[in-house]
Amino acid sequence: MFKLITKFHISVFLFLGILAFSQEKKQFSSVPGLLQRIVPNMKTDSWILIHKSYGKDQVLKQAGVVKGYISPSSGFNIGIAEEDEFYYIAYVAGGKTAYVTDLEGLKKFVGKADDVQEAAVLAAADGYIIDEEFKDMAGNYYEDPSNYYLDLGKLTSTECPYQKKHYTLTVSKSSGTVTDVKDNGAYIELYNKKCTNNPRLLKIEKKEEPKDEPKKKPSRPAKRR
Repeated sequence: MFKLITKFHISVFLFLGILAFSQEKKQFSSVPGLLQRIVPNMKTDSWILIHKSYGKDQVLKQAGVVKGYISPSSGFNIGIAEEDEFYYIAYVAGGKTAYVTDLEGLKKFVGKADDVQEAAVLAAADGYIIDEEFKDMAGNYYEDPSNYYLDLGKLTSTECPYQKKHYTLTVSKSSGTVTDVKDNGAYIELYNKKCTNNPRLLKIEKKEEPKDEPKKKPSRPAKRR
């Protein structure tokens, strides 16, 4: 009897521990912070990650020495970026210098997601965003022993209305792949004055026009006696 009670208590503690572990949400760092956590799965002799803004290069991470690389005129962005800024990676493999300047190249460079940060980078390369202003809804994650659960956003419309939706992506820890995507709906929906489908404008149009008041008949002059 004592053994059964002990086993029951151990099972309850394990269950509660897993439940608490899975419900603890943590916010992602900034986009540069995530990119700095990259560890390439492909074989490289050395590599360097650079943020280029208005023509100026800023080194964010460097592994080894990359000599003689040329700063490209274009690169990749994950999420919503400012105008005239992008990232690129220069790396040396087999004695030759190569570059990562687009999202497909970034995905190949990262390879399998070895942790939740790389899972977020790969998701961002597929169009999801870490929303710096709304991290509680679209910029956090939690995990359990088998999976990571990423709460991320996506810009679904840049026209009328401007819209962001948020999703929960389930990423398997063993395979590093997305196994499920849950649509949590829109969390930002903005209309401007030019939006013909603005609900406020539609409500105004539906209002009945004021009816004209009946015209008063002119009063007849009194007859003289």
